[in-house]
Amino acid sequence: MALIIPAIDLRGGRCVRLHQGSYDDETVYFDDPVDMAKLWRVQNARTLHVVDLDAARGGSEDREDNREVIRRIADALDIPIQLGGGIRSIEDIEQALDWGVYRVILGTAAVRNPDLVEEAIDRFSCRRVVVGIDARDGEARVQGWTEGSGVDAVELALDMERRGVRRIIYTDISRDGTMTGPNVQAYRNLGKALSKAKITASGGVGEHKDLVKIQTLSPYNVDSVIVGRALYENRFPCQQFWCWNDKEKVDLDTYSTARLRDQPSIDADC
Repeated sequence: MALIIPAIDLRGGRCVRLHQGSYDDETVYFDDPVDMAKLWRVQNARTLHVVDLDAARGGSEDREDNREVIRRIADALDIPIQLGGGIRSIEDIEQALDWGVYRVILGTAAVRNPDLVEEAIDRFSCRRVVVGIDARDGEARVQGWTEGSGVDAVELALDMERRGVRRIIYTDISRDGTMTGPNVQAYRNLGKALSKAKITASGGVGEHKDLVKIQTLSPYNVDSVIVGRALYENRFPCQQFWCWNDKEKVDLDTYSTARLRDQPSIDADC
């Protein structure tokens, strides 16, 4: 089964979800994202996907609030954290890794400064630096999805692979937050084009059958999927047996006793 990665999107220090990437269509799910992160860990998440939405748009007065939250999440958990949003320099990467983040996601920087990606991989390895491609109608978007780039998403992925990238996180913006199902064909097309990089799918998952669809993409090097709104809105039957409906009573500092194992779906070979 593909690795399921819960998503935590940060805006103004809170845990939110956007609909189709619109900053004007926001739902706040948790005031304290650290508690949210702990809850996903209690439910046996093996890694978390964290995005600083304020930083992704180019910075705001709330960005410092998110930085503090990111540091607290990394300090609190014993699983890898991948971070995206506003990471556009070697200094940004170093800072995130110093916070305890396991790996960083370069998005806008991959489009506007592809040489930075190559330099970052040389310095930190392809395990610690991955690329996020957020696409609408096949075009890579930048600045927190707010601007077009004129760059074809598949061509961008191919260039990133040539530069040493071994994981692409591909988000179909039109599906993100809609729970209408993943864009399976887009992942097939991307997987056919790539020869070395693995793919993490993102956008559109709304129920169990969507995870089954993702599983069929294994031959196309899709080995993991980021899930946000569907998890927050309790759309999976197994959540009825977890602690979601009684989350205020959960001991958030007691995790599963199951031994964490190294998973190839988290780290691609460099």
